[in-house]
Amino acid sequence: MTRVLIEHASQIATPRGRSARRGSEMRQIQEIADGAIYIEDGIIKEVGPTDQVTAAVGDLQGVEVVDAAGHSIVPGFVDSHTHYIFGGYRPEEFLARLEGAGYLEIMKMGGGIQSTVNATKACSEQELYRLGLQRLDEMLAQGVTTMEGKSGYGLDLDCELKQLRAMQQTDRDHPVEVVPTYLGGHAVPPEYRGDPDGYVDFMIKEVLPQVKELGLATFCDVFCEDSVFSIEQSRRLLRAAQEMGFGLKMHADEIVSLGGAELAAELGAVSADHLLMASDPGIAKLAAAGTVATLLPSTAFCLAHPYAPGRKMIDAGCAVALASDYNPGSCFTNSIPLILALAGIHMHLSIEEVLTGATLNGAAAVGRADRIGSLEPGKQADFLLLRYPDYRFLVYHSGVNIVEQVYKKGRLVYGGRP
Repeated sequence: MTRVLIEHASQIATPRGRSARRGSEMRQIQEIADGAIYIEDGIIKEVGPTDQVTAAVGDLQGVEVVDAAGHSIVPGFVDSHTHYIFGGYRPEEFLARLEGAGYLEIMKMGGGIQSTVNATKACSEQELYRLGLQRLDEMLAQGVTTMEGKSGYGLDLDCELKQLRAMQQTDRDHPVEVVPTYLGGHAVPPEYRGDPDGYVDFMIKEVLPQVKELGLATFCDVFCEDSVFSIEQSRRLLRAAQEMGFGLKMHADEIVSLGGAELAAELGAVSADHLLMASDPGIAKLAAAGTVATLLPSTAFCLAHPYAPGRKMIDAGCAVALASDYNPGSCFTNSIPLILALAGIHMHLSIEEVLTGATLNGAAAVGRADRIGSLEPGKQADFLLLRYPDYRFLVYHSGVNIVEQVYKKGRLVYGGRP
């Protein structure tokens, strides 16, 4: 048995619970001064003040003891929306947007997602795996211990499976846990241009069954948007996926208010993501359904769009998660410090809501809030030691990575000893 005791942390700060925190619950953060965490075989057994935890543990023979004095401890971050397996880059599109070109305009000109599809198809599976490991290293250094990864840069059978296999291999070989999502409904490929219904049929009949049989994805997602997939096309794809046993996610109401939030609530999706243009009725339905509203502030920042109405969503009783949307086009950043700063400064979330959104609610958005996302007995010991003695520095030291050590399943996987 592996036994670890982290003691004398200046502060332990964590949300609590085994499901998403909604509305005012997102402000409920437990703060423990002079805190300790006792771990056995990667699972938290005790959390509390150091004197109480050490008394409960008793005999420390054979226990690895880490002195965390001067550091605050928070749960590992859960990035619940990424597209980290891809080939090629699109700096020219980023610059074109700065000069006024719109996202959908770029797509219609043959750029956008299709450009990355072409580059990803040209990459070998081994190259995608190598790139994926590099990107996971970057995320780990910023405190991400679990993340979701989407396919969607193949838009066919072979390349979608190639992406998912590369993702699966990075999950096996890297400390960051990866939750895989099939996103074949990311765009309509050229061979189906003018026939998106035919492409939906192809995904339902040809691709989803193989993804399921091979065990390559937990969720199915779709880009429900004007000029991409309509509400009815999205409903048909997601219902078929649901019948096959996939959990559901949605890119919803990012560019226009199409009713994606309402559809996500109707289908019982685990999360609805983006939501910059979500309607008030859509927000109310997300809250009632318990669908996590996954907000991606760095995407709005990179696109120079208004931020999603996170304050309104929380006040309406929604569970809000914060994620990166790391991708080579609309949001080529995986900066967790940027996300936290934007959420706190520009989206008007409190520091407690920011922490909950980046941890427990992120875990709920990937269906794992029962085992990760908070520091409680029975949960996986995924946590971070921060440079400062108070977790509020996550937003106060704006845009700066203050993660010094990362523990995954109770094992130090990034940084030196404090």
